[in-house]
Amino acid sequence: MFDPEGYAGGMDFQSTLFASAPDAGALAALAPVRHTLGDGAWVDVQRDWLAAPDGVFDSLVTDVPWRAERREMYDRVVDVPRLVHTFHAGEALPHAVLTSARTALSAHYLPELGEPFVTAGCCYYRTGQDSVAWHGDTIGRGRIQDTMVAIVSVGDPRRLLLRPRGGGESIAITMGHGDLVVMGGSCQRTWEHAVPKVAHAGPRISVQFRPAGVF
Repeated sequence: MFDPEGYAGGMDFQSTLFASAPDAGALAALAPVRHTLGDGAWVDVQRDWLAAPDGVFDSLVTDVPWRAERREMYDRVVDVPRLVHTFHAGEALPHAVLTSARTALSAHYLPELGEPFVTAGCCYYRTGQDSVAWHGDTIGRGRIQDTMVAIVSVGDPRRLLLRPRGGGESIAITMGHGDLVVMGGSCQRTWEHAVPKVAHAGPRISVQFRPAGVF
């Protein structure tokens, strides 16, 4: 298992300490590093893309209308172990830097993707016991077409695991405070991803930018 440009992680999340105050709307130049996964899938990683992630984290915690979901599992209904909300096309995002991020991602990936990112799905992992099971974003066009999902992470570092669909050795990318990970090519069809439970972790929020018709 490898962890490209990984973080140690595992400590309770605290806002950035002893740092100068950067422009709250600033982004680093978009220059992600691409990792080829196989079967036409790839993942791009850029560390510290958000110049001031603390403010984004605070806005997401306080301004997103988080909701808890429940689902059937075997013979009972259980709580989904995270809070969720989706900003649909045309809806304002809770922080200006997220709007700038979506615009920058759309411009950067347009030659490959052929269309902009329009929605922003948000997941709030409150503790290490919040998680998401193995899956691919294959509801909608992602089931039959190559597409992209761009994830901005703020808060405590957590591992994003990826493995070939049908089984195989997994890889781990630790997503830190302000990091960007983009899953592209056939990744949603030929690979699966998950955020596993851990013994100890502070709060973390992911924002997943998607093109229209990908869920």
